[in-house]
Amino acid sequence: MSMFAQAASAEWVKIRSVRSTAVTLSVFALISLGLAALIGRSLEQSFYGYDPIAATFMGLLVAQLVLVTFTVSCVGSEYSTGTIKSALAAVPSRGRLFAAKMATVAAASAAVVLPVELAAFALVQGMAGDRAVSWTDRETVEALLGGWISITLLSVFAAAITVMTRSTVWTLAILLPILFLSGQGLGNLDSIKPVVQYFPDQVGQVVMRMTQPGDPQFGRDYGAWTGVAILVLWTSAALAGGWLAMRRRDA
Repeated sequence: MSMFAQAASAEWVKIRSVRSTAVTLSVFALISLGLAALIGRSLEQSFYGYDPIAATFMGLLVAQLVLVTFTVSCVGSEYSTGTIKSALAAVPSRGRLFAAKMATVAAASAAVVLPVELAAFALVQGMAGDRAVSWTDRETVEALLGGWISITLLSVFAAAITVMTRSTVWTLAILLPILFLSGQGLGNLDSIKPVVQYFPDQVGQVVMRMTQPGDPQFGRDYGAWTGVAILVLWTSAALAGGWLAMRRRDA
């Protein structure tokens, strides 16, 4: 086993051995599927205006707050408890430790998001009646794949920001209001939309069909996969910042 694999394995043991991991990820799944059931029933009763693909992601975008909290806690708890010193003693290469942490967070997020997303889609389509769409439609495949990638990337982005702040509380205090509350609520105001539409929480929404290019109110100035590419840039920048912070600062 390579030294990186050993470091990643140790990070995985840390994540799965904490009781809050199972609780937090279960809450993420319950919120996602519970809202999917409510939205699916609304589609069936023709009360809901979104298309059946977009409806899949409504619950996921709300539950994403829980997932981001989980990824931030995975990294930030080591700084608050001081166990980051033990981690650095076990893995002296800070670059390797940082890469192992980010890879483990990415793998854990991706592993939980995919089945929850597919289950939410199946639940919504099962209740959508005549509005249901096929699993094999190009738009369906694009949305599910893009949504999975986007939510996973945003989780990694949050984890990397946590390495820079070295605090769970400060990271959540920054990310939750700015990215999820202000971004969602203010992203459609004409005066600030040209800037806010490029925030990390906004750019993945086109591929999930939450917004459409050309829509006079909610549309964005970029397409589905351009939005995903922008999120890749945001995540890459956060990873670079996290790596520099871990490399240059004491534990």
